[in-house]
Amino acid sequence: MIATNGAETPMSGEHIDIYVNGKLRPAHSSARIPVVNPADEREFATIPDGDKEDVSAAVDAAREAFRNSGWPQLPPSERAKYLRRLTRAIDKRAEQLGAVVTAQIGMPIAASVQSNGGATTKLYDYYAEVADQLEVEFERTGHGLRTVMRREPVGVAALIVPWNGPQGAIAWKLAPALAAGCTTVIKPPPEASLDSYLLAEALDEAGIPPGVVNIVFGGRETGALLASHPGIDKVSFTGSTHAGRQVALACAERFARVTLELGGKSGAVLLDDADLDTFLPLVAPACIPFSGQICHALTRVIAPRARYDEVVEGIASKMAALVVGHPLDPATQVGPLVAKRQRDRVEEYLASGRAQGAQVVTGGGRPPGLDVGYYIQPTVFRGVDTSMRIAQEEIFGPVVSVIPYDSEEGAISICNGTTYGLGGAVFTSDPERGMAVARRIEAGVVGINRYTLHIDAPFGGIKSSGIGRELGMEGLTAFLELKSIFPPQG
Repeated sequence: MIATNGAETPMSGEHIDIYVNGKLRPAHSSARIPVVNPADEREFATIPDGDKEDVSAAVDAAREAFRNSGWPQLPPSERAKYLRRLTRAIDKRAEQLGAVVTAQIGMPIAASVQSNGGATTKLYDYYAEVADQLEVEFERTGHGLRTVMRREPVGVAALIVPWNGPQGAIAWKLAPALAAGCTTVIKPPPEASLDSYLLAEALDEAGIPPGVVNIVFGGRETGALLASHPGIDKVSFTGSTHAGRQVALACAERFARVTLELGGKSGAVLLDDADLDTFLPLVAPACIPFSGQICHALTRVIAPRARYDEVVEGIASKMAALVVGHPLDPATQVGPLVAKRQRDRVEEYLASGRAQGAQVVTGGGRPPGLDVGYYIQPTVFRGVDTSMRIAQEEIFGPVVSVIPYDSEEGAISICNGTTYGLGGAVFTSDPERGMAVARRIEAGVVGINRYTLHIDAPFGGIKSSGIGRELGMEGLTAFLELKSIFPPQG
């Protein structure tokens, strides 16, 4: 194992297995993908780069389980029991999961344990509750005729997840898919795959039948092979808008069902009566969560021109006070970006913002004293207008752009003036006014004087931010098909 800041890097070494039909087995592919610790820039492990044979083995196992394991025919309440056992098995591994995720993506350790442990198990428990209440068949009567409506699992589901919180992202998809009665193939992100070996252990401990959950590792090509495989009935994908378009095209070829949770450029609209004491504590958790590497982060702050300096100064003060450091240090609030390519991307946007006339108020580069690791200072730009790239494109880094407006109509226009439509927020002292503005924001999720996600509320975007919804009952229905049966009348 490699020493990192006084601690050993977990799960070091070469990993050659995929998880198929309830067992770890060597991948067919001999290609390997390096796993690099973003805090020290050192390779500490490798994973298989799955090929066509690996993908087909996983899909075939899922297809066989869908047809012959009895999993789809179980009453939902029985599948709920498996979900609860999986919760307990993951709980046992929360500390391990947090440590290995931190080593892979640089998430501060406390947040990593929570988001890949406790927050993850809440999702499995939640969908167990939903499954307990799910009616497989129900009747609808109208115009003197009776119809039996039947909910059936869509089939074999491919779950392709991003690196920014990998076990949470898997749970968003796997929990409802299992509750619905689907069988699955998970493709973890190459940057954060090691934790899925621990998930495989938990699946075994929970007694999930062989073939119901399969895991194939690899990069972009592996994901493309999975999304386009004729044995896949449904793809649930979270990632970039560009990659999402490719997934959608692959699914369209065979009319496979698809859910896409893609990029965002969410705006926080501060109305002229906004209470900054309400907004400013949310700068770190809502504007740059996980170093800004979250799709629904409020990376644009839209502020009234009359209060612009006050808003900029308040945000800059909060950002400058954040502790940037090694993710294993309990004091760290902002860790490294996930990879060198991501740091390069953010630095390119910093240069673009300056070149287009925006001014850096705080941050703007690599933090002093952190010469090793993919770190970027929390950065605030002022003097930003909507024509700038930093105001239009998803940066995926700890960068906030503060944009002035002159009227409420102007604020709404700015907020809606991107190709994205994932999230947004309104801050005001008048709740009714806030609701009125929220209704006009073109986004799938909007907060008023707060910004959070509810496990029982659907999450997803419009425009280039995706298709479909996750979480809530809607997250389950995404893995179901409705059948209408017309019984004999009379």
